[in-house]
Amino acid sequence: MLVPAMNAPRPATYWDYIRVEDLLGLQSGLEHDESKLSNDEVLFITVHQVFELWFKLMLRELRTARDLFTADRVAEQQLSGVARSLKRATSILRVSTQHWEVMETMTTREFLAFREKLIPASGFQSAQLRQIEILIGLDESERIPMGPAGKEVGYLAALKAAGGGASPAYDRVKRELADKPSLKDAIHAWLARTPIDGCDPKDKNAEQQLTQFLDKFLAAHGSEIDSGCEHARSIADSDADRVALQQRYDAEKAAVRAFFTPPDQAGGARTRRIRAAMLFIETYRELPLLAWPREVLDSLVEFEQYFVIFRQRHARMVERIIGRRTGTGGSAGVDYLDTTALKYRIFRDLWAIRTLQIRRAAAPELANAAFYDFRNS
Repeated sequence: MLVPAMNAPRPATYWDYIRVEDLLGLQSGLEHDESKLSNDEVLFITVHQVFELWFKLMLRELRTARDLFTADRVAEQQLSGVARSLKRATSILRVSTQHWEVMETMTTREFLAFREKLIPASGFQSAQLRQIEILIGLDESERIPMGPAGKEVGYLAALKAAGGGASPAYDRVKRELADKPSLKDAIHAWLARTPIDGCDPKDKNAEQQLTQFLDKFLAAHGSEIDSGCEHARSIADSDADRVALQQRYDAEKAAVRAFFTPPDQAGGARTRRIRAAMLFIETYRELPLLAWPREVLDSLVEFEQYFVIFRQRHARMVERIIGRRTGTGGSAGVDYLDTTALKYRIFRDLWAIRTLQIRRAAAPELANAAFYDFRNS
């Protein structure tokens, strides 16, 4: 007769593994009794819980990407892991954006039936969304306060418990603030180490080589701008239009040169090198050893694009359901959401590089293109 082992593991079940019963018991809101809630209130709670679960996964992927950049040397094969994490975070954002459509099945009157329960709670108090912003590198000086006019508060104050004490949300965000560097800072450190036209930043003539590279590129860029200007002027309707076009194209050339001569308070030489590295990778992206760096930069732009879309879609959902009334937490409601979508931008320099791109055929030839070929050792 076979006797089962005393400590034999219990066979796994689907419901135990993902804790279905625990999950299904979490939609009771403040009543702690789901039977007392309308379908609309349960929908509201459930969708926001799903958002928080997605945010949890995004934080894991973004930290993984950030941590891979903290090494002194980032191997090319490691960049595939960074790109994978960023792609997954972007996919989560894309799917999350569609969830606002579920919220829009609720009418204004249906939401108003339970909206007062939320006061003064607000989506502004989503600690994980604040963590994502901190982790990717939103500058604290760019934060937009919330609350009624004359009584605006910062996001940390809004995360405190009733009475002003600490809360799990407050503690979570404080820990995130202390967890350095941000993804943006880690990527900038990596870009600052990037060899440009085969010249390592530590080489004694690195600055001279960087200047030569930028001078050649800016000359090529200027020629492209001049060519476009000449064509536009040739088909203009009047002398006034031709003058205006010349001024516009001249301003574009001046803006590009200013971009590569940042003031000392903006990081000066380091910022110049980081921007030049972005430009170099994007311009010569077909070189073998630049393939994964280019993929990482593209993934960052795509991630931020979908983050902006997520915020904009949130604003339109809110406007559709409650119009432009004051938010439950005292914020300006839709106006606040629209402002964050406009101003909460992290990777501005990467977007700016799109304006600077020129045709590959017009780009200056590199002196050390072979440096970026695959090697046997």
